[in-house]
Amino acid sequence: MDEGSLARFRSNRQDEIDSAAQYRAMAAAEPDEAVARVYRELAEIEEKHAAFWEAQLRARGVDPGPARPSWRARVLGWVARRFGARLILPTVASREAAGRNDYAVQPESAHTRMPAQERSHARVLQAMLQRREGAPGAELARVEGRHRNVGGNALRAAVLGANDGLCSNLALVMGVAGASAGETAIAVTGLAGLIAGACSMALGEWISVTSSRELAERELRVERDELAAAPEQEREELQLIYEAKGVPPDEAKQLSRRLLRDQGAALDVLAREELGIDPNELGGSARTAAVTSFLLFALGAILPVLPYLVTAGTAAFAASIALSGLALFGIGSAITLFTGRSVLRSGGRQLLLGLAAAGLTYAVGRALGVALS
Repeated sequence: MDEGSLARFRSNRQDEIDSAAQYRAMAAAEPDEAVARVYRELAEIEEKHAAFWEAQLRARGVDPGPARPSWRARVLGWVARRFGARLILPTVASREAAGRNDYAVQPESAHTRMPAQERSHARVLQAMLQRREGAPGAELARVEGRHRNVGGNALRAAVLGANDGLCSNLALVMGVAGASAGETAIAVTGLAGLIAGACSMALGEWISVTSSRELAERELRVERDELAAAPEQEREELQLIYEAKGVPPDEAKQLSRRLLRDQGAALDVLAREELGIDPNELGGSARTAAVTSFLLFALGAILPVLPYLVTAGTAAFAASIALSGLALFGIGSAITLFTGRSVLRSGGRQLLLGLAAAGLTYAVGRALGVALS
């Protein structure tokens, strides 16, 4: 057995020991018994995971040694007991979120329930983070839904896509103009930058959406198999998630039982609640995302080039700056739809940053043009 694998087993075991210790401390400090129960159940699962890695070590003739939390886990536990569980909850949740897929790529654990359980833990803790003290589950669900809608807003993506094309191609055009190139060279360079950038954006978006869809489909298959093989364990995980959102334990248990009577409905709910996946969308269409990214980038990127297609000299340069400046201010103003900030402030900031980038590339192009002439 290579030392790298043994070191990985030891690291996994220590992480699970630390997590269990932190959850135990959080449970002891939590005044809400329903929430404390969730922490205790999380601790029990982490202790089982630690035992799994201990068994892996023993099977290879290695003594795992005593199960002691690390100094970091002991400090966090002390903070939780002294000042309350919510003080360390963001730290614990971020670590769970960062490592939620670690076991899915390790051969010893990939085909066990451990990857799904770790993802479930991350979802439970995120629900804990978003739960306000005393907030009922229904109210929490409305707040969460509102945030998800803002984060996935198509208009926001359109604004940012056009901004990418505008800023990158404006800087490119100004850099070539600074090198004292002719109008034809500037126009050709700008159009080449538009096509190259738009193709790159489209390809990147296609790969991103395709990869996300494939991963989501794989996770759904795993969840479907787990639901068929161990429905009671899936019900318990779903119950934990509902409890973390503020649903009373008895109601959460009844709700989870009702949902699991219909396998299709159960898979849909588990996918949304445990995996954060919408089975009806799976990240959307890769083709639509690629075409949209191409068009939005091109829309922004064409603006600095347009004046060089219809005029020349100083007039084209000034018109390119003016047209791009207006577009930059407009994009900054549009962003206030999502931030709620002042139009003048956001628009002015976007204008300043965009022109600063253009000025920098112009100066570099000017210096290179002089040096190479």
